[in-house]
Amino acid sequence: MKKSIIILFTLIAVKTDAQNALVNTATSPYAKLSGVGVGDVQWTKGFWAERFAICRDSMVPHLWRTYTSKDICYSFQNFRIAAGLDTGHFRGPSFHDGDFYKTLEAVAAMYATTKDRQLDKWMDDAIAVISKAQLPDGYIYTKSIIEKKSTGETKMFDDRLSFEAYDFGHLMTAACVHYRATGKTSFLDIAKKATDFLIGFYNTATPEQARNAICPSHYMGIIEMYRTTRDPRYLTLMKKLIDIRGTVEGTDDNSDREPFREMDKVVGHAVRANYLFAGVSDLYAETGDQSLMMTLNKMWDNVVNHKMYVTGGCGSLYDGVSVDGTSYKPDSVQKIHQAYGRDYQLPNLTAHNETCANIGNVLWNWRMLQLTGDAKYADVVELALYNSVLSGVSMDGNKFFYTNPLAASTEFPYHLRWEGGRSPYISKSNCCPPNTVRTIAEVSNYIYSISKDGIYINMYGSNRLSTHLNDGGEIRLEQQTNYPWDGNIIIQIQQAPSKEIPIYLRIPGWCKKANIKINGKVISQVTKGGKYYIVQSIWKTGDKIELQLDMPVTLLESNPLVEETKNQVTVKRGPIVYCLESVDLKPGQKVFDISIPANTQWQTVPAKIDNGSIMALEGTARIVQHYDWKNSLYREVNTKLAPVSIKMIPYYAWANRGETDMTVWLPLIRQ
Repeated sequence: MKKSIIILFTLIAVKTDAQNALVNTATSPYAKLSGVGVGDVQWTKGFWAERFAICRDSMVPHLWRTYTSKDICYSFQNFRIAAGLDTGHFRGPSFHDGDFYKTLEAVAAMYATTKDRQLDKWMDDAIAVISKAQLPDGYIYTKSIIEKKSTGETKMFDDRLSFEAYDFGHLMTAACVHYRATGKTSFLDIAKKATDFLIGFYNTATPEQARNAICPSHYMGIIEMYRTTRDPRYLTLMKKLIDIRGTVEGTDDNSDREPFREMDKVVGHAVRANYLFAGVSDLYAETGDQSLMMTLNKMWDNVVNHKMYVTGGCGSLYDGVSVDGTSYKPDSVQKIHQAYGRDYQLPNLTAHNETCANIGNVLWNWRMLQLTGDAKYADVVELALYNSVLSGVSMDGNKFFYTNPLAASTEFPYHLRWEGGRSPYISKSNCCPPNTVRTIAEVSNYIYSISKDGIYINMYGSNRLSTHLNDGGEIRLEQQTNYPWDGNIIIQIQQAPSKEIPIYLRIPGWCKKANIKINGKVISQVTKGGKYYIVQSIWKTGDKIELQLDMPVTLLESNPLVEETKNQVTVKRGPIVYCLESVDLKPGQKVFDISIPANTQWQTVPAKIDNGSIMALEGTARIVQHYDWKNSLYREVNTKLAPVSIKMIPYYAWANRGETDMTVWLPLIRQ
């Protein structure tokens, strides 16, 4: 009898951990890996512990104040009006509901780690209002509900530019995270009604209504609802939504001009495309449909090897025209915005790189990693997180970027839509701040994965892990490291099952040399990155794995077809991309007058920016005497270069010290 009880308890433990992952692929038949529970990782010190503390103490409170206010952002006030708890009209963009759901998800993710009762109360109070706003049939879109109160007209999914499905999607995802963090079903019940509504709606909708799904976060949301509830109707719904894409007239901007399986390259809005790819990755995990994976692989190659910035940023264009249209067929040319451009079209000063698109890149590559266990996807997740996602929020945690250019100039001759530096509230479109905050609150979920036989360590940072393996065995370990500022990582085993357990250590693609020790004994010297190295043993309490990643400063050049960066270099160390900011130069010196000798000797120097710890790089570059280009387009080359001491900072930390000039790419002096 005792043995039966133990077995039952073990099964419950396995189920509980598996279903608590941020992206729950534990029972997905075509996923190689699954995540650990949303509260299984605790940051201890170092880089991510500092960023998490800023998220807890600054980002989340600031975000909550903003989204529940009546005079800054009207998102939650719209729910109150829709619920009949207040009067007024709908205010804000149509995706405001989704922004509040992302805010709730950030709070839920923070609660999963901190168990702060105040966060729990915030969520309970807000969920009660959302429940009152939801119509009996499950429909929940405050813009339509409020407008119906004044006009009596019911409009659902009639506007191609409507964000109804997007809002539904973030509702579903946030509800699943809330359920996993709290164990409560209050929000999940709302999401079930909403998903059930979509089933009924899409059963009778016209093809035109069905394709009205810009920025399809609901693809990820529907699959996560399926994984959480195991309701097979949700999986059927998701299959249907992918199958109808491109069957009626669509647009390149929305990536539905043609059926998904016929896509050859990514075009159009970068957030919408990356969300699409993430959602399809989720669908593949449940179905194993190889026609989906074939397209995903093509899209990944097109993005990562032809259209992605060195920071992991996505979407080079503010505005443009479809790459599939030509001047000889003017009817085929379509307007695109906030979009991927042509292959190798990567401007710097005018780079769009919306923070949400960069987060979409993380969401997509995380799912591809879970499907395959291939380290190349972890490389992209890490690259984007450290550079083009973190750049979206200030060091103090309460000012944000919508776009993330790779260069900035106070003398730029024309205005950009999203210029002006960081802002506490981006009034035109504040979708990026809640997306950024939820992502930083959830970074701990990307550190580890569970395989059928062991554990993958995808990224490094000082933390404690306590989780269960697939067979129910408990494992506890601790990472000690100053990563990403150095490559020395210690992994201490605190508890493990009494059997051989493989631990998969990721050797990043940028790393050319790594040493691995177990209990002080060198077991391997790795000379190529971009893979997982397996260390396997019957681990005992106190066992120590040491991983030493060689982390020199490197200069990266781009494909020569990238016109804007020809004969220029980016300075990179480990996963961190660096930039030169004018505030770190002497008066009169300009960032665009600096060149980098190929043999520059760099020194790492700890520094602070707005009380945030960084590792700066100092070296001797070359500078040309500044020329006033105000009334000139060309001039004779000045070959007189003088030595100049420069300090470069991590790209994510720029624009925290006032209005400045900045560049990631600098001319190279080959020697």
